[in-house]
Amino acid sequence: VQLQASGGGLVKPGGSLRLSCAASGFTLDQSALGWFRQAPGKQREGVSCISGSDGSTYYADSVKGRFTISKDTVKNTLYLQMNSLTPDDTAVYHCATFMGSSCLSLYDQWGQGTQVTVSS
Repeated sequence: VQLQASGGGLVKPGGSLRLSCAASGFTLDQSALGWFRQAPGKQREGVSCISGSDGSTYYADSVKGRFTISKDTVKNTLYLQMNSLTPDDTAVYHCATFMGSSCLSLYDQWGQGTQVTVSS
């Protein structure tokens, strides 16, 4: 299993980015998939998840209404559209699989992440 996140970068407050996560070694249509972020000096924060059973989506309160998670099972790629970015969104973003199809299950595997920096 490999997960390769990309699409990060430097963006001004209010800007947008779309993160991609290319998956290999497994298909995206069974397990729950998600994004978490890690900022220096802060705890890991689960950002969003998409259920493997029914496609339900979940978001942290801090990103609700601004971020959208989606997946393309043909391209075997997970996405995170991030709008109205603020400096508090600065972190390394990782895509991850969960141990089951539910977003309530534990993280299973994740990739190296992509840096998102929001600064003027």
